Amino acid sequence: MTVILERTTPAASPTAAPPRAARLVFTPKTALAGQLDGAWWPRSRDLEAELPVLVAALAEPWGRITRVTVNPTRWPVIPHKVPVAGHAVHVGWFTEQDPDKLILFSYTVGRWDLLVVPPQTAPAAAARLMAAAAVPGSVLTSRALIAAEAVIGRIPDLRNREDAWESEGGARASDIGSLARLPVGPLSAGAWW
Repeated sequence: MTVILERTTPAASPTAAPPRAARLVFTPKTALAGQLDGAWWPRSRDLEAELPVLVAALAEPWGRITRVTVNPTRWPVIPHKVPVAGHAVHVGWFTEQDPDKLILFSYTVGRWDLLVVPPQTAPAAAARLMAAAAVPGSVLTSRALIAAEAVIGRIPDLRNREDAWESEGGARASDIGSLARLPVGPLSAGAWW
C-alpha cells in the first residue's frame, strides 16, 4: 500500500499566503529494501522555500530532520542551513550523489532517499514517477526512473496514432517490416545480402 501525504504547514498569520502541501509518497514498510524510500515533488528549485514544507510534513512520522544532501546540478542555490520550526536543517551537496535524489537524515529514523520529481513535470508524469519510486524492493535508481519517464513522455499516445491513421487514409508499412522480408544468406561465392 502506498501512502501519499498532503500535509500542510501552518500559516503564520491570517493574511499570509495559504499553506502549501508537501507532495510526498513513501515506500510501504516491507522486508524488501530498495534504492528509494519514496518521492518528493517540490514546486520549485528554491531549497530555502521548499525544505521547510518538506521537513514540517516529515516531522511526525520521522522526527526531526537534521541534515539534507543534494546534488548541485539541479539546485541553483544551496544554502548551508535552512531554518525550520525552531531548528536549522544543515544542507550539504555532493556532485557524486544522483542529481535526482534528495537524502534526508534524522536522529530517530536514520536515512531516507527520495526521488526528486522535477517541479515542472506534468501531473500525469509526476504520478507515474512517484508510483514507481514507491515500489518496495525496486532496484531502479532515481536517475533510471527519470530517464525512463523521459522516454515514455516522448512516445505519442496510441489514440493519437489511431486518429492519424484514420485522418490520412492509412500509411505505408514501416521499414522494419520490409527489412524483415529481405533474404539473408549467400548470393554467390562470398557475396551476402
